[in-house]
Amino acid sequence: MCKWMPPIAGLRPDLAVGTAPAVLPPLPSAASVCLACFTLLLVAGTALGGCPPGGAGGGGREPLRALAGGTNCSWTLERHTRSYNHLEGDVRLRRLYSANKFFLCIDKTGKVDGTRRKNYADSLMEIRSVSVGVVAIKSVSTGLYLAMSKKGTLFGSVKYSPSCKFKERIEENGYNTYASLRWKHGGRQMFVSLNGRGKPRRGHKARRRHPSTHFLPMLPS
Repeated sequence: MCKWMPPIAGLRPDLAVGTAPAVLPPLPSAASVCLACFTLLLVAGTALGGCPPGGAGGGGREPLRALAGGTNCSWTLERHTRSYNHLEGDVRLRRLYSANKFFLCIDKTGKVDGTRRKNYADSLMEIRSVSVGVVAIKSVSTGLYLAMSKKGTLFGSVKYSPSCKFKERIEENGYNTYASLRWKHGGRQMFVSLNGRGKPRRGHKARRRHPSTHFLPMLPS
């Protein structure tokens, strides 16, 4: 039996010496705390005009999966990747104007060259995205694809092949560069390039920072 002891000043009676400590309620688990916080987030987001869990992208799924599904709510927990149209399989009609002031063109014989003529038919190109950041370039008038050989030579190809794929990159100066996806030279990328006379330069002789490799995709007029 427990002997009764008078309470000590400043202590609770149930914690006095000689008495059995009271049983405290268990602390909530980490999972329940996270769930409660997330529920508050959902309620607050809906009240502020956000997307409800069953809205676009939710489809009635559980809230975490709804957010992971990419719903475009302002209160989502993750930053969504921006969508760029030219990386999603669209087709653009452009004239590739080089920093050396030549328009890239492909004639009916498959010869790649540069021209000063702004509205030259062979310079109008169809730039089609084949995967993220990778494009195929085709002359609208001749139907030939821009291609690069293993040695870095540019030519017009009748058939679409891996040699016709180029990595499109926007450089710091706002111009684009086009590097062969298939071929490299000594581990270095080979670029589409027009020299100061408008003649194609071998891919292995061009570098990303050379003005000869910089092209501005211009809308046809």
